[in-house]
Amino acid sequence: MKLRSKSILIIAGFIAGIVNGLCGSGGGTILVPSLVFLTKVKDHNAHATAIAVILPLTIISSFIYVKSGILNIQITFRIMVGTIIGAYIGSKLLNKLSINVLRKLFGIFMIIAAIRMVL
Repeated sequence: MKLRSKSILIIAGFIAGIVNGLCGSGGGTILVPSLVFLTKVKDHNAHATAIAVILPLTIISSFIYVKSGILNIQITFRIMVGTIIGAYIGSKLLNKLSINVLRKLFGIFMIIAAIRMVL
């Protein structure tokens, strides 16, 4: 891997970490476009990579939120039930979607999230 690609990955990871810590997102919103358009990683691989890096992001952020007393454990565990089931189904679906459909779905979710954040 070229030095430029390594640098882009480190910078994208750094930005994703900051966005995750501030906003609770970052893996998909920052990493997927960075991987696909800046380092030419295939879409399916970019989505899988973004999901895989969520674990360390989540562990670090969650530890800090727990220490700060701003995490509601009861709500967190209730939400985890649905997210675990959804993650399993979504992971199985990822490989069945064409790149075109995957990009459109991702774009739609990004637009909806952006509109909701602005309003």
